[in-house]
Amino acid sequence: MTAEEQILSLRTELQAHNHSYYVLDTPTISDFEFDKKLEQLKALEAAHPEFDDENSPTRRVGGGVTKNFNTIVHEHRMYSLDNSYSKEDLEDWETRVKKQVDGEVNYTCELKYDGASISLTYENGKLLRAVTRGDGLQGDDVTTNIKTIKSVPLKLTGDYPPKFDIRGEIVLPWDGFNAMNEEREALGLELYRNPRNTASGSLKLQDSSEVAKRPLQCLLYTITGNNLDIETQIESLQKARDWGFRVPEAAKLAKNIDEVLEFINYWDVARHDLPYETDGVVVKVNGLQQQEELGYTAKAPRWAMAYKFKAEQVSTRLREITYQVGRTGAITPVANLEPIELAGTTVKRASLHNADQIEKLDIREGDEVFVEKGGEIIPKIIAVDLTKRPIDSVLTKYISECPECATELVRKEGDAKHYCPNDMGCPPQIVGRIQHYISRKALDIDGLGGETVALLVKEGLITNYADLYDLTVSQLLPLERMAQKSAENLVNGVQASTQITFEKVLFGLGIRYVGETVAKKLAKHYKNIDAIIAATQEELVAVDEIGEKIAESVVAFFAQEQHLLLIERLKSYGVQLEISAEKLANQSDTLQGKTFVVSGVFGMSRNDLKKLIEDNGGKVSSSISSKTSFLIAGDKMGPSKLEKAKKFEVTLLSETKFLEMIANE
Repeated sequence: MTAEEQILSLRTELQAHNHSYYVLDTPTISDFEFDKKLEQLKALEAAHPEFDDENSPTRRVGGGVTKNFNTIVHEHRMYSLDNSYSKEDLEDWETRVKKQVDGEVNYTCELKYDGASISLTYENGKLLRAVTRGDGLQGDDVTTNIKTIKSVPLKLTGDYPPKFDIRGEIVLPWDGFNAMNEEREALGLELYRNPRNTASGSLKLQDSSEVAKRPLQCLLYTITGNNLDIETQIESLQKARDWGFRVPEAAKLAKNIDEVLEFINYWDVARHDLPYETDGVVVKVNGLQQQEELGYTAKAPRWAMAYKFKAEQVSTRLREITYQVGRTGAITPVANLEPIELAGTTVKRASLHNADQIEKLDIREGDEVFVEKGGEIIPKIIAVDLTKRPIDSVLTKYISECPECATELVRKEGDAKHYCPNDMGCPPQIVGRIQHYISRKALDIDGLGGETVALLVKEGLITNYADLYDLTVSQLLPLERMAQKSAENLVNGVQASTQITFEKVLFGLGIRYVGETVAKKLAKHYKNIDAIIAATQEELVAVDEIGEKIAESVVAFFAQEQHLLLIERLKSYGVQLEISAEKLANQSDTLQGKTFVVSGVFGMSRNDLKKLIEDNGGKVSSSISSKTSFLIAGDKMGPSKLEKAKKFEVTLLSETKFLEMIANE
């Protein structure tokens, strides 16, 4: 046998043993025998570097050092999940689902593991890259670290597609977590708080050999890609197992919500015997075609719902109520608590939300309170133990002035929160607005983070986001922890942000109620900032999905002279305040005023089809009504959609006819 044949044979054998041990939990050889074969392979690879393979089993031990984790845009966005807490929540969700899709609806129930979300990309059966969830649109490339996790296959088996993404959680089993803490305790080091945070932190360690020492596992649950030839979620789980992934067996196909609840009730008790942290159940519409029809909101898929197990509760004493000022001037009261352990973390603070919540709970300093940490990341106070209230308890009086700048607070009718109106002079608002402007979903400025913004404001170098464009390297060098290279990176990052698209800049301006989706709608409709500034409240409300509250906020923002001056400055620096000519060339008003429903399977992806509609001025709806102009019908379209189209006399179009319609116009 030649050296190359020996190397290939050993790699194949060791990959099979890895799969048996770390994925199937059925070891086929002893650890000693495995290590001997691994050493043999290492020696052969060292002697024959011409046969190097980055996916060799010898790479599992780590050794690569990553100083900077590159940002990678997800080819398929990673969404969050909407949460439910009761049978009624699930039934409401099911009602919404059945209104929008045809035929019988089944559900896949899976446990919701509490770890660090990851997206693995495979091409031709080999691991190409591993990217953290990040903000859902882009994340950090942690491929070198992920390769050290032995339950992540470096090469696949079976009939896998040419290219796809698979999503899952990186988890740290309880046994491994406890062993790590025992070791740290023996060394006199601070203990890790909980498995989830430890797993998440492991992915960003610079030395992959340190990651390799940690007993991390990767549990997969969602396959994403084009032309995958998979029809259901339950089928996709089995396919993933066949290709070599570790997919939890605790998954069930349910015919209705009652069967979903059976699964939930069983695991609400049985979860305590699991080797991993889990905080709920994810319920998904099983049919992938139905999933496509349901689509997504701005943040979450409509075809999935997370059911969260009842939250852990503890009681502790409320020391003091303080008040925080957000970037929009919103005042948030905060309960400062006697530190208490809750859901694996030490809790010292909890949000009290607003004045109405304080009044509703009748919460006072010195009270014994019940704290919960369920679906929310931030703990919240749910009740007061009145039996333990001190005799000298004093009623809480909500503040009337801003705690940061002493400006008198305002509260509009129908608004839950109080606001500080001094948006250009209140320090937390100044910092917050600039931090929002540079954030990932806005201008995403390289070399500039939230702490640096706060430092720049503190040192008097900037007071608004337009000031960023005047910064020089010489101004930055005297700052704490600012070297020549980092100063240059910051200045270059700011200059590069002038190429960021108009809708992201519009979002970055920080107009109240103008989130990502609204910014895209306004940018698409008005094409440039001047047209938005000139628009009246009535004209704004006429734009699709823009309501009175948003319109009022937009008009109020541009009515302020200081905001208009900022816009003029941004223009002078070359910031994109209009849709580019290239993008405009790909858009038209051909379908203006027309509403489309897309149903079935097409030659192009449904997302591309929907984008074509929107780029040409049309609106995409998920359900057929009297307002629907056209139904674009593909293969496997449900019969009820056809019936509704006939009922409302909606014109049917094939994919070809639709494309001809755009081309002819």
